Amino acid sequence: MKKILITFLAFAFALTSCEFDKGFEEMNVNPNAAAQIGVGNKFAKTILDTSGGRYENWRNSLIYNSTLIQHYATTAGYWSGDKYFRVDSYATSLWDRYYPSAVKGIEDIIDQLNDEGNSGTEMGMARILRVIIYHRLTDTHGDIPYSEAGKGYIDGTLKPKYDAQQDIYMDMLAELEAAVAQISGNSSLGSSDIIYGGDGAKWKALGNSMMLRLAMRMTKADAASAQAWAVKAINGGIIASNAGNAVIAHTDGPEGINKNGHGEVFDVDSQMRMSTTFGAHLAGDPRLSVLFAPGSSNAAGEIIGMPNGRTSDDYTGADGQTYAGIADRTIYAETHPALRKKDVPMVLLTTAEVHFLIGEAIVRGWVSGDAKTYYDAGVTAAMTMLADFYPGSTPIAQADIDAFLAGPGAYDSSKGWEMLMNEYWKATFLNEYEAYANWRRTGYPTLSPTQHPNSVSGNQIMRRMIYPGGESATNAENYAAAVARQGADTWMTRMWWDK
Repeated sequence: MKKILITFLAFAFALTSCEFDKGFEEMNVNPNAAAQIGVGNKFAKTILDTSGGRYENWRNSLIYNSTLIQHYATTAGYWSGDKYFRVDSYATSLWDRYYPSAVKGIEDIIDQLNDEGNSGTEMGMARILRVIIYHRLTDTHGDIPYSEAGKGYIDGTLKPKYDAQQDIYMDMLAELEAAVAQISGNSSLGSSDIIYGGDGAKWKALGNSMMLRLAMRMTKADAASAQAWAVKAINGGIIASNAGNAVIAHTDGPEGINKNGHGEVFDVDSQMRMSTTFGAHLAGDPRLSVLFAPGSSNAAGEIIGMPNGRTSDDYTGADGQTYAGIADRTIYAETHPALRKKDVPMVLLTTAEVHFLIGEAIVRGWVSGDAKTYYDAGVTAAMTMLADFYPGSTPIAQADIDAFLAGPGAYDSSKGWEMLMNEYWKATFLNEYEAYANWRRTGYPTLSPTQHPNSVSGNQIMRRMIYPGGESATNAENYAAAVARQGADTWMTRMWWDK
């Protein structure tokens, strides 16, 4: 996959540096028209934009999401998530980066494919990628520009309306169904597809797996529709093994866009530490020493978690309790070096997640089967995939997996849904957009809010990211309509599927 990415880069740079043939000037063309770049090059670029760069992955994915759901903790004041501080530019960083890049890119690709009369595999792939992009945005903010977004260069729409999240979800599900039906055989995009290399069967499985994810996200808001779409997705064929995991390949250069955004953050920011909550859930789990390493000043070589919501100084919380400051963060566990590299893949969706969601559907009585079987398969996949994603890590032996499933991780049907979702939370470490969204839907794992006196959320875990401040001025009418429909533009307003 790295060779694929390098090939794309070489071609992309060639586009910007080649000299036109002298005879080209004599061709009867519109001198004011821009040359059309091939869909393949745009597709690779848009996939990389979907993965995201250092900017949004640092601010939204890590600083907010990862600490809100207590994968990470830190004493750094600018890490605002687990202290529930307000930093608008962090909260809106995904929006600020996605709309001019990933959104514009995918809308342009689909428009070009339409112009070229392509209604087959490539169009199906593009429509699935489009859902992935908007799904992340709507799960972050709620109602968002969707049906009219990214079309400024296509039809001149500069002030797109905000679509209701319910409408967005129903359209995304319909889009996935249509997209899967369009895919027939492998894609001519080949190496420009830096997820699956043009493998049509894997894209179909991804489309159905995304359908399952979206369906289960609706369980609180519209259980009947959630069930119908979940059954359709499962019957359609989902990602069944780690070989089909949807990950975006990265290389360590030559440009920033090629690098894993989290890896770039780890390169310049070492403030984050494993949280006490995550450490407690990893007790007796062989993933503990694969995901984390002892803090640099931990003389005993222990992998221990840092409490969330702390600073370097003592403070009195909103609950009246005194919380001790942490003077030395380096005694707490840090991310394992194998996970901190800039050439590791960025995860979109895995078979482990799919297994846990099917297990949940079984627990709900929506489909037949044995929830324990899917729980065990999900845990096994979540453990074995780490060696694939992070080559510098130590593979987890099957004997250790079996011991976990027979011991501390043994499935208990009386707590089936909770156990499935707790493992989902573990499996989505460093896929923090998804981890945060699924926690808001399920409430699992059970998390205790922190009590910093400067919290802007009433010392409750935030339910969404606010809209960019400029929207109320530059797109005032549509912004106002969204707020009137969804609720106040605050951190605690619950979006449609979270009510």
